[in-house]
Amino acid sequence: MPFNISLEEKLQERIKELSCLYKVSSAIREHNESVADTIEAIIHILKNAWRFPSQATVEIKIEDQKKSTGPVPDKSHFQESSIKLFKKNIGFIRVHYPSKDLSLAHFLIEEQRLLDKVAYEITLFLERLHVKNQEERIKQTAQRNDRLSILGEITAGIAHELNTPLGNILGFAEFIESKTTDKQIKKDAQKIIKAAVHSREVVKKLIFFSCEMPQNIQLTSIKPVVTQALALMEPNFKKAGISYELNYEDPELKMQIDPIQLTQVIFNLLINAIYHSPKGSLIKINIYRDDPNLFLEIADQGSGIKPENKSRIFEPFFTTKPIGEGSGLGLSVVHGIIKSHRGEIEALDNTPKGTIFKVRLPIKI
Repeated sequence: MPFNISLEEKLQERIKELSCLYKVSSAIREHNESVADTIEAIIHILKNAWRFPSQATVEIKIEDQKKSTGPVPDKSHFQESSIKLFKKNIGFIRVHYPSKDLSLAHFLIEEQRLLDKVAYEITLFLERLHVKNQEERIKQTAQRNDRLSILGEITAGIAHELNTPLGNILGFAEFIESKTTDKQIKKDAQKIIKAAVHSREVVKKLIFFSCEMPQNIQLTSIKPVVTQALALMEPNFKKAGISYELNYEDPELKMQIDPIQLTQVIFNLLINAIYHSPKGSLIKINIYRDDPNLFLEIADQGSGIKPENKSRIFEPFFTTKPIGEGSGLGLSVVHGIIKSHRGEIEALDNTPKGTIFKVRLPIKI
């Protein structure tokens, strides 16, 4: 049975509702970057808009965020309105009255309409925020790709310029080392050879990064490539005291890819995972398909990537390793190879600790 109120009281409630809508709009404008702060403001505004504010408990849930003006009664009557994001339900607003004191009849039809309007305002706010965040991510990605493209061109030029003199240094050092009988000269020549070989490997990585290496795309059975790469990495695992687990969903999977470059991707990601993994830990390699893509995940149990470094890990020459232990090109090479195969790579947090590098590659290019 509806709870009857006088005309004067109805007018007062109407004024409260209009005031509530104005305050909600103001709160959304004021906290336009923070969902949590917006929710916090709205629940207290709503509480005072209901006929019995001292008895009302307002509860808002949006995905994993939940707030209320106080403890929600174990037994209550409530009005409710859904919160949506692009037509998908992601939460709700509820106004509770304790069952022992009040009944559903104490709620007004106008209050339900007000609740629906507030839910709609929150929906618009969330959609605007989502679009804004998406635009910002697209902008950052475009800027990063522009920087990488320019740097790739510069890097390719540097690599080509260094190739010839490095070849000459290596060739003459090997010639001197083979002809001399002087022990000191032989030892010095060997140092030059070692340095030249290391420099040549860096140049090779530069060329990989700039995508100047010719690709040999062919229909390739993936499992042998992965198992061979793991077999070659076996000494690295043993030396570091780390084990690995390979989970392969489709052993017969074939895809169009450059097998040498795929091996390079696996090597670099495993070397990175081993470096950051504590002794006795486990590295998981998961390979599965979700047509039209193959997914490769390498998960370690290391210390993880600091939030401030996540946006930079694929930048060339960026490294957190001590000087002399890393060139900062390993993940850049991986990024370049995957990009040239029209794929994507991202770094995710592992649970409870560590990092997961997730690679997506199209099965057919």
